[in-house]
Amino acid sequence: VLPSPRIGRGAPGRLAGPPTMVYSTGPMLYRALGKTGVSISEVSLGSWLTYGDRVDASVARSCVLAAFEVGVNFFDTADVYTGAEAMLGEALRELPRSEYVVATKCFFPMSKSPLERGLSRKHVVDSVHRSLRALGTEYVDVMQCHRFDAETPVEETSRALEDLVTQGKILYWGV
Repeated sequence: VLPSPRIGRGAPGRLAGPPTMVYSTGPMLYRALGKTGVSISEVSLGSWLTYGDRVDASVARSCVLAAFEVGVNFFDTADVYTGAEAMLGEALRELPRSEYVVATKCFFPMSKSPLERGLSRKHVVDSVHRSLRALGTEYVDVMQCHRFDAETPVEETSRALEDLVTQGKILYWGV
């Protein structure tokens, strides 16, 4: 089935930027990830309060595969979601890597250490490396800052994220 484009302007009643193309390959609609050329499903599957310590791996696998089967290609997690990245990564390994987008986040404390929190270059880089190991992938499609960090200069965080793009460890980043 060839995608059929339509023009969209965001949520009803909400002012949005320029029109974005929305594609459909069946029941799922896809739109651009921000101002990139990447098309993601309008519905994503997240892993907060579900995968990791609350849901069995077989249930997580079934959810991921069922979501993918109906067209979900955007999967979201975070380093702080205990065990969720590893469980999501295990399920995603069954799917072609070129056919989904995985996003993760960092900011919140990973331990009592003052070095494992916030958006310092050290924490951002360590978080990406930890996420890559947990997800079992060579790169993360989207790395997000979970919150603003008033203690770290925005330039430090931005440079760290841009360096990770240059290294091929993340493709895109955002807040």
